[in-house]
Amino acid sequence: METLALKTENACSETYLRLGLGESGKGSTGKPRLLSYLSSLLERSVEKNERFLETTQTKDVITIFHGSKAPSLGIGLYIERIFKYSCCSPSCFIVAYIYVERFIKRTNAVVTSLNVHRLLITSVMVAAKYIDDAFYNNAYYARVGGVSTLELNKLEIKFLFGVGFQLFVSSDTFGKYCALLEMEGSGGVQIERSIQACGIKGSWPNNEDSTCATAAR
Repeated sequence: METLALKTENACSETYLRLGLGESGKGSTGKPRLLSYLSSLLERSVEKNERFLETTQTKDVITIFHGSKAPSLGIGLYIERIFKYSCCSPSCFIVAYIYVERFIKRTNAVVTSLNVHRLLITSVMVAAKYIDDAFYNNAYYARVGGVSTLELNKLEIKFLFGVGFQLFVSSDTFGKYCALLEMEGSGGVQIERSIQACGIKGSWPNNEDSTCATAAR
């Protein structure tokens, strides 16, 4: 499948390859490195958010994405499961994360262990429908995500309204999020180099997306 990364004219090709948007960016298991980087980013966000809710004694606002308890399958394994069975392009996971950021920004949601799995399967499915040439129906994604088709249908509608149906992702925004994930994978060592390589200014733009919003909530 042709991906957003391959369509990008001003592509940060080295960053894309390191993340796994090309063959050289795959780890020893054959999975794109961006999957582990994304899971690490989300795990830290969940930990930080839940610690904040606990220490401030703030009640989390329960939404349709919340389960009664956290799934036994961790975030990393869940992302790997989605990648293995959905057959979507690796770019979908970057776009999905951008969508989750938009959802958070517009709804003031807090990503926790109770809702992160449903946000993931919904956002990846929406991303696949928007940027991939071929994709499965909702019933298939529901089986992959471990939810019912009816539930996923409701989640999709809620998610689309949550992001204001803003599904377009510019090549510039895509590149910025790729750099963000590479920073996560390098533990901050390559921050300056990644930013310069993708032509990113010292701060993230406010007009389209504000990266790191997940970690900030």
